[in-house]
Amino acid sequence: MALFGAFLRGTFGLPKPDREAVERVKEMARAALRASPETALAVNEIACNDPGCPGIETVILVMEPGQKTRALKVPKPLDEVTEPDIREAL
Repeated sequence: MALFGAFLRGTFGLPKPDREAVERVKEMARAALRASPETALAVNEIACNDPGCPGIETVILVMEPGQKTRALKVPKPLDEVTEPDIREAL
């Protein structure tokens, strides 16, 4: 259900996350992870209607060369994510 919610963002009236907010979260995640320049990060805000979900959560995918992709989940909208949130997700 979460993936379907993500698909709907920006398509059916839900606003797309602010590009600056995405870059801000990527920078905070890169610093918290002490990630190498080769590490790729993807940041997405996902709308989830499942009763166990917080409604909207931020997912940070960490793709390091030679490693399995990791997903860090922060149970709040992208614009509200802070460094302590990312450290807690680690």
